Amino acid sequence: MLYVVLFFLAFSLLLYVLLAGADFGAGIVELLSSKQNRTVTKKTVYRVIGPVWEANHIWIIIVVVILWVGFPGFYNILVVYLHIPLTLILLGITLRGVAFVFRHYDVYKDKTQVLYDWMFRVSSLLTPIFLGITFSGLISGKLRVTENLETASFYTAYIGSWFNVFSLSIGLFFAGICAFLASILLIGEADKEERKRYVKKARITTITVILLGFMVLSIGYLQEKTFVLNFVKSPYSIVLIVLSALIILPLLRSIKNQSSIKTRTLAGIQVVLILLAAFVSQFPDLIITSDKTLSILDAVATKEVIKVLGIALIIGGTIILPGLFHLLKSFKMIKILE
Repeated sequence: MLYVVLFFLAFSLLLYVLLAGADFGAGIVELLSSKQNRTVTKKTVYRVIGPVWEANHIWIIIVVVILWVGFPGFYNILVVYLHIPLTLILLGITLRGVAFVFRHYDVYKDKTQVLYDWMFRVSSLLTPIFLGITFSGLISGKLRVTENLETASFYTAYIGSWFNVFSLSIGLFFAGICAFLASILLIGEADKEERKRYVKKARITTITVILLGFMVLSIGYLQEKTFVLNFVKSPYSIVLIVLSALIILPLLRSIKNQSSIKTRTLAGIQVVLILLAAFVSQFPDLIITSDKTLSILDAVATKEVIKVLGIALIIGGTIILPGLFHLLKSFKMIKILE
């Protein structure tokens, strides 16, 4: 049953990156659009993510619940030592949701709409950056886990693990992935004239993600980060990254041809390969502290709790997944079957 729980944990995290990533990326694309194109982009973004943006965040809730119930030791380290970036993430998601709703449904259209627009765009950029930074806090090698927090300074305990160049590079990399996914998604959702702009953005974001990924590996390697060293030494990670690289040329070709189904499929596969490469190089030691690595399997709850959690996830999955599929299909977010 433990493997069932781990599967749902990885699956929920993957769906959050793909679905909420494209959600955040839509705001980033709008932010980076030219002033004259922002109005059109705003309408397209609302039409595309409006029906599904709330559903995308169900996956991060599932991730948090699984960690809280099934891996309390891991959850404790996450929420105690990384509570600052986590709080900023929650604040960003909240502000983004408020801005998204009020800039479309506010009864009075006045100058506050400008505030809502910028609140949505900026939070769409900063939230995924802090998501990446939070992850980096776990694997940066600067996390100092101690049973006596009173002996550690505030900076050492709560800031040093994520407030550094390496963590910022991972945050930017994740934001780049979000913009990449959104650009790919919007190609198939825009009209003929507008589609050309998203084709251009998709090309730019594809190259940007490649450069940001190279930057993360370079900084991590130069700083001798354990996570990066394990990544470049793992044959499985190397194979997965090579496969991801082989997809780049057909992806760019499909972007040029404006093929919505093919581009979404290739982009999704590419992101999955990148995440899988990062996962297999380090699992199960998903926390790297300043003096040792901590395995997520060392923080597992009792067998009885894992059994109940696994059964609940199986039952919930049989209810949620068909409903989500129907939602995405109803609003033509899934076009591969058409």
